[in-house]
Amino acid sequence: MIKLYVEGMMCQHCAKRVEKALAAIGCEVTVDLEQKSVTVQKDGGNTAQAISDAVTNAGYGVKSVENVL
Repeated sequence: MIKLYVEGMMCQHCAKRVEKALAAIGCEVTVDLEQKSVTVQKDGGNTAQAISDAVTNAGYGVKSVENVL
């Protein structure tokens, strides 16, 4: 599992947009607006870079990526 901290994700609309972008590449995620983070439970075979790129392509910045146990 990885956790991404997302810049610019401020409302439920933003969260849905990020979630939709990641679902499009086969990821299952949980979005936490308070922490401005996305936890990826299933990566769909994507690398952390591909996941970050999907968030960036949706119009948001990725501040950092952490591996979560």
